[in-house]
Amino acid sequence: MKPEHAPLPVPMAGTADGTAFTVHGSGEPLVLVHGVGMGKEIWTPQIAAFSRDYQVIVYDMLGHGGSALPAADATLRDYAEQLAGLLDHLGIAAANVVGHSMGALVALEFALAYPQRVLRVAALNAVFMRTAAQRAAVLERAAALAHGGVTATVDSTLDRWFGKPVPLALEQSASMVRHFLHSVNPLGYARTYQLFACSDAVHAEGLPSLAMPALFMTGECDPNSSPDMSRAMAALAPQGQLDIVAAERHMMNVTAPDRVNRRLRIFLETTRGGVTGCHSQE
Repeated sequence: MKPEHAPLPVPMAGTADGTAFTVHGSGEPLVLVHGVGMGKEIWTPQIAAFSRDYQVIVYDMLGHGGSALPAADATLRDYAEQLAGLLDHLGIAAANVVGHSMGALVALEFALAYPQRVLRVAALNAVFMRTAAQRAAVLERAAALAHGGVTATVDSTLDRWFGKPVPLALEQSASMVRHFLHSVNPLGYARTYQLFACSDAVHAEGLPSLAMPALFMTGECDPNSSPDMSRAMAALAPQGQLDIVAAERHMMNVTAPDRVNRRLRIFLETTRGGVTGCHSQE
């Protein structure tokens, strides 16, 4: 690891085939995939922590930030192909892939489609096998977003992700997330959210064949990407590890970056020789 006081390398930014990206640092590649409604800058705490000794790649997923809109009938595979194309453009054969929420689904899809290109995969605050009530609620939110627009859903989204009222200590993080939601392309957000709402079961059959170390981490108090969901995924993955972050909710990469970064680093650095079985840290 490079000294803490060493200056961060100058990032490289660009657009490749409709995908806006930024590359920070050098070393083993580490791709960070943001969630629905967010953008590549949401990973700022992780970029600062990891770009000293990893090549950190962040990008805007389809329909977000500076990237192209997804097709109306886009699938998770289309989002995985976006990542494959970006790695091709950057000349990266294989990388660590970390995704948050919708980005976790993309990361898992990419890992299952391109196992030879994924060194390790981490799914943060991922959804899996929603209950009937959870599925009805997320489909209702998708419909509200499609018909009422982004503005009509921002307050309820912040309530779910941060709590109501937002705790004083989290107001700055909530304000940043609010800015992302107000800035997102409405059509891109709606199309991606609809896919997110319908994709919680797509990896149920694939997880037992996941070929690399896999971390499933979520917040203890995240009601929609619940600990039970991560626990079930970790149990299915042959090299699955479970990590529940106490007292945290959905946006833990910005509300508890030090805790999340420490756990990610432990995962990345202790699985270099490969692991087997389901490991739990709660």
